Amino acid sequence: MKTLSISGTPRKSTGTKDAITLRKSGNVPCVLYGGADQLSFSVDEKQFSKLLYTPDAYLVSLDINGKQAKAIVQDAQFDKITDKILHVDFIEAIPGKQLTVKIPVVTHGAPVGVKKGGKLQTKIRRLTVKGLVDDLPDHITIEVGHLELGESILVKELDNNKLRFIDPQNAAVVTVRTTRETEAPAATAATVAAPAAGAAAPAAGAVASAAGAKKEEKPAAKK
Repeated sequence: MKTLSISGTPRKSTGTKDAITLRKSGNVPCVLYGGADQLSFSVDEKQFSKLLYTPDAYLVSLDINGKQAKAIVQDAQFDKITDKILHVDFIEAIPGKQLTVKIPVVTHGAPVGVKKGGKLQTKIRRLTVKGLVDDLPDHITIEVGHLELGESILVKELDNNKLRFIDPQNAAVVTVRTTRETEAPAATAATVAAPAAGAAAPAAGAVASAAGAKKEEKPAAKK
């Protein structure tokens, strides 16, 4: 897992009023937990540009007024209207101790079903996994080249001996769904078949009309 360095400042108080003041000054309230002590601190929001607005997962090297710690972002809260960062939770990465984190999904290959007109859809963009810090990857790569139309890869089908996948085992991670283009040939075939079957009725009616016409053509009997 790639490492990113971030420096912070210990918070003197942890109330709501203090948090509002920090945000107004361009800082983000943060908490580091998972170790011996919980630590509240703040970070300049500009330092989160690469950490939070990226598809990759990072191991963070924290420097909080001289206190060094390795950590991973456990949760980040954003304002629903402005999308500004409100709060970030870090969990300390202790060697030999397993962590539960979310790792981004990356697909590899061109699915067979996509070549036939389907569309690849990623259902779970970040998988929740549990493992040792040294075993956590930047992302989880899933081979999708063999997928046909309508086929999926489930959580239980993922193979990684060093990680345990926490998401529901029967949940689809990626799938190749059908599109209007793939459904069109079947619909066209049905439309063509319908007139062909219906054409028999007019033909039968035409035969009956022809027979009637022949009867009318017979000369009237002599008196």
